[in-house]
Amino acid sequence: MGDAGAPWDAAEALPRSGEVGGARVDHLVVLGLVQPGARVLDIGCGDGTLLALLRDRRGVDGRGIELSREGVNACLARGLSVIQGDADTDLANYPDGAFDVVVLSQTIQATRNPRIVLEHLLRIGRQVIISFPNFGHWRVRAELAFRGRMPVTAMLPEAWYETPNIHHCTIRDFVGLCRLVGAHIEKATALDARGHRMRFSMPWWVWNLIGAQGVFLLRRE
Repeated sequence: MGDAGAPWDAAEALPRSGEVGGARVDHLVVLGLVQPGARVLDIGCGDGTLLALLRDRRGVDGRGIELSREGVNACLARGLSVIQGDADTDLANYPDGAFDVVVLSQTIQATRNPRIVLEHLLRIGRQVIISFPNFGHWRVRAELAFRGRMPVTAMLPEAWYETPNIHHCTIRDFVGLCRLVGAHIEKATALDARGHRMRFSMPWWVWNLIGAQGVFLLRRE
C-alpha cells in the first residue's frame, strides 16, 4: 500500500468519541478487528483493560505479557492470564503461529528494537494489531517548529526526560517499516487528538498530519 493510496478505515461502525461506555475508542477499534473466540496475545498489556475487554466482549482465549509488576498484579486481579516479560527479549521464546492475533497497543515506540519486535509479532500471530501515537501530528510539528521543544500532548503526555517512548515514529514511518519487513496492511484507521475517528479516506500524508494515533491490522505477506 503506497503513500499515494488511501488508507482503510477499520472503525466504520464505531461511535465518534474518545471514550464510549468507559472504553477508549482505540480499544474499541482493536475489539472490532478481533474474531470471537480467537487466541490472543496482548503484549505490553498494562493493567489489562484491553485484554479484559476482549475477554468479556469477544470471548477470546487471552494471554498477556507486561513489563511492570504493578501491571501484572492488576491483570491478575482481573482474572487474566498474564506473565511478567519484556517484548524486546521474550518474544523469541514463542513458537511460530502460536496465536490467532497478537496485539501491541501503544507500546511499539517504547521498545528498543521495533523492527525485530514487529518481525516476531508477524511470526507468532496470524494477524497483528498495532496502535501507536503519531509523532507526525501537526501539534507535534508545531511544538518543534515554533517552540523548539519536544512536545507534550494528550498522546505524548510525559516530558522528554520522563517518557518511556524511545523510538517515536509517524504513520508514514510505520507504513514504511511494514513494507520493509513484508507486512501486508489489511486495515488501518487513525484517531484525531480528541479520540474521534477520521472517517474519510485520504492519502497517508493527510493521516500523518492530522491523525494523533494510528491503529493497524497486519499479516505477513
